[in-house]
Amino acid sequence: MRTLVLLGLVGFAAQLVDGSLGMAYGVTSTTLLLTIGTNAAATSATVHLAEIGTTLASGVAHWRFDNIDWKVVTRIGIPGAIGAFAGATFLSNLSTDSAAPVMSLILLTLGVYILVRFTTSGLPRDRMGKPLRKRFLAPLGLLAGFVDATGGGGWGPVGTPAILASGRLAPRKVIGSIDASEFLVAIAASAGFIVGIGSENIDFTWVGVLLIGGMIAAPIAAWLVRHIPPRILGSSVGGVIILTNARTLLRSDWVDAPGGVRAFAYTAIAIIWAAAFAYSLREYRRDQAAESAMAAENAEPAVSPARH
Repeated sequence: MRTLVLLGLVGFAAQLVDGSLGMAYGVTSTTLLLTIGTNAAATSATVHLAEIGTTLASGVAHWRFDNIDWKVVTRIGIPGAIGAFAGATFLSNLSTDSAAPVMSLILLTLGVYILVRFTTSGLPRDRMGKPLRKRFLAPLGLLAGFVDATGGGGWGPVGTPAILASGRLAPRKVIGSIDASEFLVAIAASAGFIVGIGSENIDFTWVGVLLIGGMIAAPIAAWLVRHIPPRILGSSVGGVIILTNARTLLRSDWVDAPGGVRAFAYTAIAIIWAAAFAYSLREYRRDQAAESAMAAENAEPAVSPARH
């Protein structure tokens, strides 16, 4: 019973983070299930089956809050589903340990870019509104879907920073579109795992508990992303990307950093992230105050000379 309660809380927390930052449901849930002792394929299958429900609930919630660009959903979601099915069916037994550091290095670079760009200058506006083309979204979807199926998570960490870095879509639209398109990825990956390993190694009670926790959190997360300012949201996403991928790199065979070095690095990243968040919040408030003052000045009626 204690395990089920813990799983429900993890499902809630994972979806709250995923729905508001566009990533981390699979990573968080997969980490816990692997810690309990589930094998990799069954873990990924369990998480993706739960994600069918959580991503559907999240997509509906984001749609109601107008956080979705449906063109992006179809252009990235369909290739993502193809990549996820291929990864789950044919490559679920292939170790991705050797590829993880390379992917983490790329994502870490994107995370630094996003954190610096949003913290120092807010939402990129020079390309805002320009279309995201299929030749960019289709390969991105294939890669993200493949990584998601073989690694137990990765749709958000791969897709969200790449689209954010393009500067062509508002952060809330990026997150809502990634969450909605993940429904297609979850269905395809689940089908692939059932074809590849069957259902005997999947604990459907765990699937249900993760699902319930995630569905409760989905509308809350969609409301949060609707009301969090883009500048602050961008800084938050950048910090999550940097921290999670720095952890992967430091623990990889490339670096294999001692525990003390890892602790120091995590602390330094957390301090820099907190400072960036505080700066973004301060600058946002300053911009809001300036805009309010300008609006009040423009709205003030011209004073005509008094007549006697």
